[in-house]
Amino acid sequence: MTDSTDMRWGIIHDILSREGIAKQHLNSFDEFLKKGLQEIINEIDHIDIENAEYPYKIQLGRIQFKQPRMMELDGSVTHINPAEARLRNVSYVAPLMMEANVIEDGKTLETRFIHIGDIPVMVKSEACILRNFSEQKLIDHAEDPYDPGGYFIINGSERVIVGLEDLSYNKIIVDAEKVGGKKVFKAKVYSSIIGYRAKLELVLKEDGLIVARIPGSPVDIPIITLMRALGLESDKEIASAISLNDEIQNELEGSFEKTEIATAKDAIVYISKRIAPGMLEEFQIKRAETLLDWGLLPHLGKQPENRKEKTQFLGEAACKLLELKLGWIEPDDKDHYGNKVVKFAGQMLADLFRTAFRNLVRDMKYQLERSGQKRGINAVSAAIRPGIISDKLNNAIATGNWGRGRVGVTQLLDRTNYLSTISHLRRVQSPLSRTQPNFEARDLHSTPVSYTHLTLPTNREV
Repeated sequence: MTDSTDMRWGIIHDILSREGIAKQHLNSFDEFLKKGLQEIINEIDHIDIENAEYPYKIQLGRIQFKQPRMMELDGSVTHINPAEARLRNVSYVAPLMMEANVIEDGKTLETRFIHIGDIPVMVKSEACILRNFSEQKLIDHAEDPYDPGGYFIINGSERVIVGLEDLSYNKIIVDAEKVGGKKVFKAKVYSSIIGYRAKLELVLKEDGLIVARIPGSPVDIPIITLMRALGLESDKEIASAISLNDEIQNELEGSFEKTEIATAKDAIVYISKRIAPGMLEEFQIKRAETLLDWGLLPHLGKQPENRKEKTQFLGEAACKLLELKLGWIEPDDKDHYGNKVVKFAGQMLADLFRTAFRNLVRDMKYQLERSGQKRGINAVSAAIRPGIISDKLNNAIATGNWGRGRVGVTQLLDRTNYLSTISHLRRVQSPLSRTQPNFEARDLHSTPVSYTHLTLPTNREV
């Protein structure tokens, strides 16, 4: 027993010595800087400026980071380090530059990196000047050499984005809920990409019909119709995509009987009339195709060529749903850590930046079209208001208000002593409400028994 315990402590010591105490925060933020920001910008790709006289487009390109800096009262710009930010009660932020190309008639007229906003810099991250400092150099810059980093400095205050517990992404979770005394079988998938999450829900109704609930669709869509719209036209192809088992295929009889759509084109028309009623047919079709490519399982791709893969995923979800109904599998436990993830600073900031950047693009397009100026990179630079991004990120970290009812996401870093600081950086909070059943057992707590081992009935959605 002693040998086993010693071995485990050796593993923990090795991990902490190599990775550090706050490495989970730093890794998440660094990934956001390296990949997340660029992927969010690539989603927009270009902006069409529809001037009557000079129509052109702005092609969005690479991003760059500058060294953290601040604006002095006299308008001058000076570089800043974390210690100075704390003493002067200012924010530790770095300018974010984006490559913009002015294109007219397929020809690139001008190219320049323009300032689109300031990004809060996590201390000891790759964007921080302290990243590779030696112990002596850290002391020279008035820094504690044992400070693990992993927090932000906003208006002189050290704030940490506490890890947030959430359901696993891109994973099929089945459950049986009692609604009105009747058992309803559901399969849920939280399809997630950088800065965006879309929920897909399959519901098995009493008459055997399986319907899909997709973001952007006000009505339920029969899964057979949905799979036909994605490219599987014959009943045999659809049944085979769900399962090759005869018993499961027999359970699909109710879904096939209640679906009269025979072709992929008719299926798209069916969906379009229900998500955009009263619109022109051309607009309806466009909305339906956008729903299939962007609203449905975006983690599998957002192009028409990704639809086949989406049919396979839908088939797998429907199969698991029917297996639950037949009693072949048990409902998934939402409280088990195998069905959970922990979101850190990178994922949380990606949600904010995606919203802020889209607001910036919308505002820039409006400014350029209203001014009616001739195309040019100077006009593009003048139309950008960096405060849209800077204020959004700074205010969220300073207050902890993340929108959509999420509050308390950030907290003041506990500097009571070194152990409390480490404990705060490794804290995980749960979005559970105290009104939820069995809250005490399901919330994270410091007892020797992990709450993931409890077998309480769980029908809650996180």
